[in-house]
Amino acid sequence: MSTPETAGTTAPPVHPQARAVRLGPRSVAALALVSATGVAGFGWPLLAGPGSRVGAHAQDAPWLFAGLLVLLVAVVAATISESGLGPKAVAMLGVLAATGAALRPVGAGTAGIEPMFFLMVLSGRVLGPGFGFVLGSVTMFASALLTGGVGPWMPFQMLAMGWFTMGAGLLPGPDRLRGRGELLMLAGYGFLAAFAYGTVMNLSGWPFMDALASNVAFDPHAALPANLSRFLAYCLATSLGWDLGRAVVTVVLTLTLGATLLKALRRATRRAAFESPVTFDPH
Repeated sequence: MSTPETAGTTAPPVHPQARAVRLGPRSVAALALVSATGVAGFGWPLLAGPGSRVGAHAQDAPWLFAGLLVLLVAVVAATISESGLGPKAVAMLGVLAATGAALRPVGAGTAGIEPMFFLMVLSGRVLGPGFGFVLGSVTMFASALLTGGVGPWMPFQMLAMGWFTMGAGLLPGPDRLRGRGELLMLAGYGFLAAFAYGTVMNLSGWPFMDALASNVAFDPHAALPANLSRFLAYCLATSLGWDLGRAVVTVVLTLTLGATLLKALRRATRRAAFESPVTFDPH
């Protein structure tokens, strides 16, 4: 029974967000494969036992994993595009990746001031995990070319940023959660993910320090608890300040500019109509 206050009013319809990339079985399988390889590439110092022969080839590991990860990321991108990355999504991908690559050098070398992470969080949220993974990887690749940061660390950066952006697309309530609640969730995710990104990137370089030069370096002859303690000390000593700066900047930008950018991204996605089939009028 309606009341005078509610008569004639209806709740505004909630339309599911368009997704530039829908993850099919092959895309999920490829993502799982590259992620598993990435876990091995990042975490082999903690996964290999003291008697493992992996430590004997530590100096070869970055090149081996770099080549393999580049190939696997390419396979993932090709598989996702095969599942429906049309010209509109490619255009959106190009614009966002170019913007992210341009934002990354801003504040470079200054206490982790990296506004690119804020853009990746919001883009992944609006456009979904499939698009997010591709966007994160392509943005880091374009940024490396722009800044001359091409090296054996680049595939690790591409994969870590792909995970970071994909995670934003996996957050709950993409079709219904709006307003301040959504911004707080995205800010919290960005804060934690900024630390997670820095931590996994530390894993890619930590094993190649000279063990004789520091008591926080990886020791291939030590057990897991000892190396884990060394790694935590390494993170605290080398990157905590940088990661904190990145996390704070991401939170501040999300809370101050997030509502405007989310609205713009959603409007652009609706106008692009990624999921609308192209039809031709025969008359």
